[in-house]
This record gives sequence, C-alpha cells and structure tokens, in this order.
Amino acid sequence: MKIFLVRHGADDEGYRGGWSQRGLTEQGIIQSKQLGNYLHHHAEQYEIHTIISSDLPRAVQTAREIEEKLNIPSSFVKDWREMNNGYLAGMLHEEAEKNYPGVYFNALEMGSPFPGGESPRNFYNRICASFDTLCRDMEEQKIESNVLLITHGGVINILYYLLDKREWSNKSSFHPIDHTSMHTIEKIVNGWSLSTMNMVSHLD
Repeated sequence: MKIFLVRHGADDEGYRGGWSQRGLTEQGIIQSKQLGNYLHHHAEQYEIHTIISSDLPRAVQTAREIEEKLNIPSSFVKDWREMNNGYLAGMLHEEAEKNYPGVYFNALEMGSPFPGGESPRNFYNRICASFDTLCRDMEEQKIESNVLLITHGGVINILYYLLDKREWSNKSSFHPIDHTSMHTIEKIVNGWSLSTMNMVSHLD
C-alpha cells in the first residue's frame, strides 16, 4: 500500500504562490507530460489506481497531463491546497512588498494568519488531518491503493516532518522538493514511512 506524493509542475516564480489561481508555465506543462509518460511506461512498477489532486490550477493542470496517460480520472480536493496566503495569493512580488511589507511565510508567528488567509498552525493541522483521513480511507479500502497525490511543496514538506516524527514550524528547514518530483510513502508494520525522496528521473 503506497502513496506517491507529487509536487505540481513549474509555475511563474515572479508571483506569490499559496492559493494563487495562476497555472503552469510552458516548462511546467512539459514536466507534467514527462511524468505522465514515465508513469505510463512504468505502470506495472507503480500500480497506481487512484489520483487525488489539490484543486488549485497549477496542481489541476499537472493532474490532467498525468490522468490522460494513465487513463485514471482525478479527484480534486481543496484540503490538499498549499497554505492559504489570503490577499497575497497570485500577487506580483513587487506589489506584495509594497502592500504587505515584511509579510512572508517564515516571518509569521505560528498562530498568526496571512491577511485574509490562514496561520502556519492551521495549515499544519489541515494537512495532518487530511493525511490521517487518506491513510484511514486506504486502510478501510474506501480508496483504492496505490494513490498518486498531486499537491504542493509546502504540503509535502510538512508530511516529511510528520512521518519523521519531528516538530514542524514555518521556520523549519525545507527538504528538496523539485517540480513534478515523486516522494513515496509506504505502509509498514507500525504505520507509514517514506521510502523514496525527490525522484525526478523522468526529467532526465
């Protein structure tokens, strides 16, 4: 029983991410197609039966490229979104600096939300609850394994800390999580464990 975490393809780095409604760049679309082709050619190795994705456009576009190759429809779930950065979502960096100077993810207190958004603590709790639900649904066979979960870098980073049983905060260091990288979580005797990290061989 496995969960394959995938970060969405590349988006425009000139804008704030979070709950941005901006989509992929041309490079991001190419990366997503490459991953889709790779999973199609290695279908017997991965045995993916379910695709779940964040419903933000950059994740949706990534999922669409993959589901076309695997012939598996995606389910789009709001709970797997990146952190809600409120009014800053999708804003040009220069505009954000002007209107909200000093407001950055790692500058917030754990209980302090982005203007119009959520706090790091709320973000962490949302992702932990979503992961618990997903694991339980797989174990109870409400969701068919194996699962490909297309989400965001901040989400995957939280799951690294959760699975390693380490405390997370918005000031914690960030694991290597490249665009369209895959990170494998496997069911073991005592729970779930990471077995493959930041796999990007499809981009070679």
